[in-house]
Amino acid sequence: MLPDDSRRFLLPENGLKEYEVNESMDLRTLRTQSAAIGPDVVAWRRRFHENPELPWKERETTRFIAERLRELGCENIRIGVGESGTGVIADLNANHSGPCVAIRGDIDALPLDEETDVPFRSKVKGVMHACGHDAHAAILLGVATVLSKVRGEIPGRIRLIFQPAEEAGFDSGAGRMIEGGALEGVDAIIGLHVWSSLPSGVFGLRSGGMMASADVFELTVKGKGGHGGRPQDALDPTIAAATIITTMQSIISREIDPLETAVLSIGKIESGTAPNIIPETARITGNVRSTSPSVRASMEGRMKRIADGICMATRCEATLVYTPIYPVTVNDPAMTALAQATLTEMFGAGRVVEPPVAMGSEDFSYYEEKVPGTFIFAGMADPAKGTDAQHHNPRFRVDEDIFPDCVAALCGIAWRRISFRRDRV
Repeated sequence: MLPDDSRRFLLPENGLKEYEVNESMDLRTLRTQSAAIGPDVVAWRRRFHENPELPWKERETTRFIAERLRELGCENIRIGVGESGTGVIADLNANHSGPCVAIRGDIDALPLDEETDVPFRSKVKGVMHACGHDAHAAILLGVATVLSKVRGEIPGRIRLIFQPAEEAGFDSGAGRMIEGGALEGVDAIIGLHVWSSLPSGVFGLRSGGMMASADVFELTVKGKGGHGGRPQDALDPTIAAATIITTMQSIISREIDPLETAVLSIGKIESGTAPNIIPETARITGNVRSTSPSVRASMEGRMKRIADGICMATRCEATLVYTPIYPVTVNDPAMTALAQATLTEMFGAGRVVEPPVAMGSEDFSYYEEKVPGTFIFAGMADPAKGTDAQHHNPRFRVDEDIFPDCVAALCGIAWRRISFRRDRV
């Protein structure tokens, strides 16, 4: 048994390494302090929920967060990413020489009309927090509150990242935050997402791929238009497009390793204007997802090969525009092992699970491409409370009872990572 002020963790980083961790702060104290501010976290979340703002328009949300951080005595408060004026980056213990751990929470809402009956439902027509980003922002404010009270005991620095525009696709906020210096001097990063596919009170995390990549494509098939009664005088792009759609599915079923995961979905088909006219062009748009960076990298070439081959056979022409959006969210093995050990100690092994890889995507992946990180699911599904609706649903609701444990979890993991005393190997 190690002395009371330290604990050993075996972390799989280039093999198993053993780290000794300084435990100057009892994790039970962090849980107690997080519980004490639970009502504040709920109040902040409800304020954000009532006043949702779309990606790159989160100005009031940004203003409120910045005011709270100033009241807490946070340092190096930076407001706005580029010309948007949205998003906040701040530090605790900015001048400490120890390690720096970043914690990220996203703040944007979705273009949806809310269909819940909660008293704090959205006041903005056509805009709703239907993915839990209101909860993420409030939880991170809770983390800032708890850690600001004990900053003198923290053996390092905390970077708080309130990120805009996670839902903005290829123009999402993570990349811009990184360009704006969010990761300068950062040694590791943690993210958390409330998750309606896990029961309330359960934390889910896994090493390696946690969430899928997301790319979009547009395929234009050009033929030769003509009269519907004289197909021999035309080159029908619709027939070619239909054949391409069905054949592309063989990429998933016959070209990808069955132990890998990939999805190719067609979301939109456009062709023609009248029933008796063979059109000049057909357009197909869709999305591609994978949990493997190598599979992801291969998809554009596979799709182009099929489209070009079928168009050659049908005497049409194919133009594929393939746009990468989010990479695979890949959790660092060492950070994830540390998080799992910390959560197990704080809440018990029964509340820490390894969920299946989620086929949704997250721009947290951009942070993890730069520094070691771990992304955690915080289960919130409770049918009795109506908190089991899927994300991006107009009836989406969050179980606010999980907030204190979410705050404590992020505080505890950050503290443990900062407290690495030495590498014993």
